[in-house]
Amino acid sequence: MLTRNKNLVVLAVLTSGIALTAADSAPRSRADELHPAAAQAPATQGSTAQGSTAQGSTAQGSAAQGAAAQGSSTQGSWDAVTLGRIEPRAGEIKITAPLPGGRIAEVLVKPNEEVFAGELLVRRGGEEALARVAEADAQVALHKRARNDQSAPAASADRRKAEDAAADAERNVADARSALDKTTADWRAGRVARADLDTSRSALTRAEDRLRERREALAKLKASADTPLPTRLEGELNVAQAEWRVAQAALEKTQVRAPADGVVLRVDAKNGELSVPAAGPPILAIGDVSALRVRAEVNERGLGRIRVGQNVLVRAGAFHGREFEGKVSSVARVVGPSRINSGDPRKFSDVDVLEVLVDLPSPGPLVVGEQVDVYFKSDRSDQVETQ
Repeated sequence: MLTRNKNLVVLAVLTSGIALTAADSAPRSRADELHPAAAQAPATQGSTAQGSTAQGSTAQGSAAQGAAAQGSSTQGSWDAVTLGRIEPRAGEIKITAPLPGGRIAEVLVKPNEEVFAGELLVRRGGEEALARVAEADAQVALHKRARNDQSAPAASADRRKAEDAAADAERNVADARSALDKTTADWRAGRVARADLDTSRSALTRAEDRLRERREALAKLKASADTPLPTRLEGELNVAQAEWRVAQAALEKTQVRAPADGVVLRVDAKNGELSVPAAGPPILAIGDVSALRVRAEVNERGLGRIRVGQNVLVRAGAFHGREFEGKVSSVARVVGPSRINSGDPRKFSDVDVLEVLVDLPSPGPLVVGEQVDVYFKSDRSDQVETQ
């Protein structure tokens, strides 16, 4: 019984030692890289002390000395070493549903596909909104017929003509956008050529330019002191036109469009799902991956050692042996809790960090969301390299 109890005590001590070593290994390794010379001496002493009792410990201590020596010769000295994540230089655009509720009718894009600004990404069920647009169209046609049956004063003819031109231009834009949505879906399905898509995009651009011109001409005419006020029937038509615009805007809110050119990074929506309120998680994320940067978080104690324009070295575990040069482009003026590494169990929740952005001129194979190690070069290191 006594022997068994001793074995249990020894096992418990060994288990505790292994857990403490594993939990502390990653932070200590970064500290060793930050001050390689200081880390080399303890490693040497430890390996010498262990060499008299175990040959394997001596070999491990020698390997640690070699790694520290290599780090001090190839890396120089660092002002800070921390973790970071790759992201688009212009930032990641997270898109939520414009209105709460409603069922997703169709997701039109997939991850890694390129999209253009204004492209339809997700279509939600909009039967009610379509019905309201049809009702508004009927009201416009009814009031327009009543207005046309009334003879217009000579002074009102120009204003009436400008109002009709602006209303027609608004409908042309809606029709051109709807045609572009259909052409884009056909192009992604391989049913039409890229030239057809370019033609539809050009048609929408021309329609929007024409609408802008018509609205400017109408505003100038209304501002003139010689333009008479609208009659009762003309006013009722104007109200019907405004109700059509409201209905059209409500229909547009059932569509999710790309706010800018970019690449689809994530799609978290499926056909048939209920869309969540705008405050909920995003259903898509896009970004311009032609230029990348690193978002790093430095301990607040390193605030005085980080500056804009500082040279940075970036390493990724997926590309062992490769180094990527970078330069600090922005240093936050607010210290706060970590965001990018909040899921790391080794992170202390009571340590505030400083957010730093690092531009990567040549990111190579790095991808958005990848975790990297970020090494901030010191002035001493730069001087040694220059000499």
